[in-house]
Amino acid sequence: MTPPVSEQITQRSASNLALAFIMLPKRKRAGMSALYAFCREVDDVADEESLPVAQRRSRLNEWRTDIRAACDGGRPQLPVNRELQPYIIAHQMPFALFDDLIRGVEMDLDVTRYETWEELEQYCYRVASVVGLLSIEIFGYTSPACHDYAVHLGKALQLTNILRDVGNDAARGRIYLPLAELRRHEVKEAEIIDGQFSPHFRRLAQATACRARHHFERAQAMLPPEDRRAMVAAELMGAVYWRLLRKLEERDFPVLATTPTKLHKLQKLALIVRTWYRCATGALTPNYGV
Repeated sequence: MTPPVSEQITQRSASNLALAFIMLPKRKRAGMSALYAFCREVDDVADEESLPVAQRRSRLNEWRTDIRAACDGGRPQLPVNRELQPYIIAHQMPFALFDDLIRGVEMDLDVTRYETWEELEQYCYRVASVVGLLSIEIFGYTSPACHDYAVHLGKALQLTNILRDVGNDAARGRIYLPLAELRRHEVKEAEIIDGQFSPHFRRLAQATACRARHHFERAQAMLPPEDRRAMVAAELMGAVYWRLLRKLEERDFPVLATTPTKLHKLQKLALIVRTWYRCATGALTPNYGV
């Protein structure tokens, strides 16, 4: 039997998010595969630089219209949205969040620089925190505090991604680190584009890591103990990206290279086992933010 389209997309991905699904029971794993596939597809549309921006914007509008049909109980045409629709209905996932996510990836069509942390964090909220807010509906939770947990964890993960990918993004003409921070630390845009590491850039990278750490710490503080087991996949994501952030710090931020720093398979396996054990035993201390 041919697996669902969403499952095929997830299996092809080497994403840390897809890795986290191994912690979930079968039904929730299928729901998260469908959600992940939606996120992957719209992100790929925005990143397809071989197509004109106008064409990518049009395709994203098609995704927006189709996911609205899925949320409204209509008949979505795209296979991923058809597979996602039963979970949208079962968990009452609102169109507004899917629309926010698409607005986030649309920002990459027009914006290659951000002036302030506030502007960058709006982007992080749309492309990462919103995914967390949708995910917790599939995971299931009891406390509304899980919403704040999802928002902070999403920002922590995305800021870690942004820091890791500075060189890779610069090669594509993008600098996500806020321009106000570049000026504060006396780093020129051209230095980032050219991959020039300096004590000034180190301080800029440290400030970014500190920002990510703040959100990891807030996520840790906001997750209610009674919902920790339900959030096991999210907690694994937190553990993986926290370890990645620590690795960047330990190696003095080798982020200007076009090949991003990654965790080894054994490191990820160890984090899976540790996260599973802590959630299974009800341990209250997470694998991140400490």
